[in-house]
Amino acid sequence: MTNTALFHELLNQYNALSFTHEYILGFEFDSNIYMATVNAEILPFVTCLDKASRGAGYSLRFKPTKAQKSLLMTYSKVLCSAKFFHEETAESKYNKGEIFEKMVTESFGQEWEKDSVPFTEAGDVEYKGVAYQIKFESATFTNEKILQRFTRNA
Repeated sequence: MTNTALFHELLNQYNALSFTHEYILGFEFDSNIYMATVNAEILPFVTCLDKASRGAGYSLRFKPTKAQKSLLMTYSKVLCSAKFFHEETAESKYNKGEIFEKMVTESFGQEWEKDSVPFTEAGDVEYKGVAYQIKFESATFTNEKILQRFTRNA
């Protein structure tokens, strides 16, 4: 299977299993942290195939290039300054993705709580009746090993 075919296969399997097809994608651009509210239709244009860690095959990742960030700007608003975001992550036990998820959740007037609910069962946040998965740049959506586990159990 070519890498292009594998990329589309992972994306299709992920979409088939995903609880929601609505996303809030975070990224740093021009000294700010942005949150882009998008749906699954944009994923082929802002995700990539990458090598997964720990023998899990390939992964589907959100590692936006400058061009992809420019595309996402159409759907984005500033969440905070990059300086503030980096200060928050430096002082926290949580990683950048978790801090981004916390900030987005709090921007919706909700209290954030770290959880490990699978992407097949719920979004990361619900706002105005819509469930969203939240990802910050360099985040993994899924990998081959995870998809095999879910498809075996289906």
